[in-house]
Amino acid sequence: MKNVLFVQPPIEDFYLTKKRTLPYGLCSIAGSLESHGYNVEIFDGLATNKVKIIEWPQEFEYLRPFYGKSDISAFSLFHDYKHFGFSFEHIGKIAKDKNPFLIGISSLFTAYFDSVVKTAKIIKKFLPDCKIVIGGHHPTQLPEAAMECPQIDYVIRGEGELSMPLLADALRDNTSLDKVPGIVFRKNSNSLHINDPAWLKDLTGLPVPALNLVKQKFYQRNGKGAAIVVSSRGCPMKCSYCAVSASSSYAPFRQREVDDVIRELESQVETFNIGFIDFEDENLCLKKSWFLSLMEKIQTHFPDRKFELRAMNGLFPPSIDEDIVKAMESAGFKTLNLSLGSTSKEQLEKFCRKDVRHAFKDALKLAKQHHLQSVSYIIAAAPGQDPMQSVDDLLYLAAKPTLAGMSIFYPAPGSMDYKNCQDKNLLPRTFSLMRSTALPIIDTCTRVQSITLLRLSRILNFMKALKNEKLSFPAPKKCRQKHIDSGMDRKQSGVLLLSWFLNDGVIRGVDREGIIYDHECDPILTKRFIDGITNLKIKGTILQVP
Repeated sequence: MKNVLFVQPPIEDFYLTKKRTLPYGLCSIAGSLESHGYNVEIFDGLATNKVKIIEWPQEFEYLRPFYGKSDISAFSLFHDYKHFGFSFEHIGKIAKDKNPFLIGISSLFTAYFDSVVKTAKIIKKFLPDCKIVIGGHHPTQLPEAAMECPQIDYVIRGEGELSMPLLADALRDNTSLDKVPGIVFRKNSNSLHINDPAWLKDLTGLPVPALNLVKQKFYQRNGKGAAIVVSSRGCPMKCSYCAVSASSSYAPFRQREVDDVIRELESQVETFNIGFIDFEDENLCLKKSWFLSLMEKIQTHFPDRKFELRAMNGLFPPSIDEDIVKAMESAGFKTLNLSLGSTSKEQLEKFCRKDVRHAFKDALKLAKQHHLQSVSYIIAAAPGQDPMQSVDDLLYLAAKPTLAGMSIFYPAPGSMDYKNCQDKNLLPRTFSLMRSTALPIIDTCTRVQSITLLRLSRILNFMKALKNEKLSFPAPKKCRQKHIDSGMDRKQSGVLLLSWFLNDGVIRGVDREGIIYDHECDPILTKRFIDGITNLKIKGTILQVP
């Protein structure tokens, strides 16, 4: 009766970045349940290399002009729609074999809620008497929609470390559920009882996430374990696109004690031969004294450390100074990930973000001085965003020693921009389309313009890669071929495609038979890009250390 099973569902999309999918939230709640005497197992539906090409969902058919042909070129984006992870049938059989009295399913992203529903349905098919609860960002913000699935018995809104043990206790003891923080359930009248989200006021002393319950080998990098750490929750900034910002209904910013973070790191490093640690915090160094203390204690507690540190979500440039970067280098950072957003003052005002360009340039200088690579993130195709300005954002990054990371905007429930899209009737017609790959919003930027911007970012990073190898850019050349020579590798064919692009602004792809074809693209945007790079010095991403 005291067995609880957590499930991370499979994902269906055009691509998956598996190193970012470790179920840290489930592990955190599992640690709390274990501290209350429950036996917990986690079945990670993504912890396998099984990938199956499946039919495109009907609602994705409008993307055929953009992803409909295979592309093996250096500028490729997406083509095949895939099921990543174990089959739903397998998950149902696992649930039946484990026979827990309570099953929790994670539902982080609205776009993947279909997989949550399929998981719940198959579990109920194999284990009809079990109770299913879901939690995560999607059901926290949209509990009524989540409960439309009859196989879902409960929703936990907000953070689950306190609520899940109380829910398990209530089910075990057959007591009332209405006092469980964040709970949503169906009343006898079939109407919903909905509590406000549960947020922890104090993160001090939380149990260490039970990462031992996860198949660590799947998340290894270069033969060593990889870890995720969340050192804070919430955010003090008010970015319009973010669902955990101070402008959303999410909890206020809270930072963990340094010693608690170190305790968690010790448990992971000693157990899993960790070689890579990612702090999932944009605000990691927002409080300077806290961050410097963390970096110092990492050096003290792990004097023989052989792991790399990273903050892959991107750090806020104004929070970075000489002391911060010096401490990062000493502790084991090799790359500085920076959140830029945009270089347009007008767009930054729409995003409710500060203009961080000056701090950004200073951060890049410091990265170079301390031998750190850099990756810089920008957003395109947001409501009201000018696509020409997004080209200018790419050109700005072209002249900087950084990799360009462009994300196509998608509406995150709970954010100001989600409400903005809702008010303007811009939201996609289904949850599944609320993802970047679906090019979900048409406002001041068309889908052709969105896909053009994505491909231009790929072209820019290819040019930066050529710079890294000290190779010259090809001269503009007229395309006179219909096939790529079979002896050409991806880089060689990329150089050829680049020479044609620089001549006529057409972005081309290469299918699996080597046939060259034209991608749909916006000629005005490509011309602006070509004109821009012609008049500036593109910088690579590898630092040239004397």
